[in-house]
Amino acid sequence: QVQLVESGGGLVEAGGSLRLSCAASGNIFSIDAMGWFRQPPGKPRELVASITRSGSTNYADSTKGRFTISRDNAKNTAYLHMNSLKPEDTAVYYCTARRRFSQYEYWGQGTQVTVSS
Repeated sequence: QVQLVESGGGLVEAGGSLRLSCAASGNIFSIDAMGWFRQPPGKPRELVASITRSGSTNYADSTKGRFTISRDNAKNTAYLHMNSLKPEDTAVYYCTARRRFSQYEYWGQGTQVTVSS
């Protein structure tokens, strides 16, 4: 099993920045990709960004150029640097992880990000 704990959410004004962290523990050696999803109020969960153990990244079109995902394998931690935040970025952000060739199966508890206009 893998446990994921997010931190770093909060309230920020439009145009501001936040950094989310996701610390993994447990059977971490089985993990290939880590990622971030978000769920805005009344909307389905959507992928924000992901990164593999080797460093390959993937971003949603809405976050390209503003968000950066990174990973410190030595610390078993993934980060999401969010810049130029917009009110539409308001959502609960979830850290997730998966084994190679698998679906995302491990999830954190979520952290609220609220961007005021």
